[in-house]
Amino acid sequence: MSTAMNNMDDNHQSPEFWDGQGCALCAGEQYEDAIAAFNKALALDPRYCKAWNNRGNALCGMKRYAEALAAYDKAVALQPDYHQAWFNRGLLLAEIMAYGNALESFNRAIAISPDPRYLHAKADISVKQQVFA
Repeated sequence: MSTAMNNMDDNHQSPEFWDGQGCALCAGEQYEDAIAAFNKALALDPRYCKAWNNRGNALCGMKRYAEALAAYDKAVALQPDYHQAWFNRGLLLAEIMAYGNALESFNRAIAISPDPRYLHAKADISVKQQVFA
């Protein structure tokens, strides 16, 4: 763990605080520290699906795909209508070329929120699925 994480006040009792810290660390590609922050958020509230999703993002940044998929799965199990987690799950599955499963995740995200990014990702995966079939 970096000095930045060691210097943070461990007395924070808000999972939102630690999730925010993790997101900031993740943006700076400090993935190990980000995961530690997300773990603190989840220790405070194991049902905080946003931290599960963001933990998955950090794990993806480290190419720890199996762990990332488990984090996304936990997020959507806790909140089945969490479209961002479905989308991130789809991106991960596309990265590992599991195109059929990626398409299913994108379809779930689109059914909840027809965000143009989701529609574009679905179209891209549909093409890749046909090319690599």
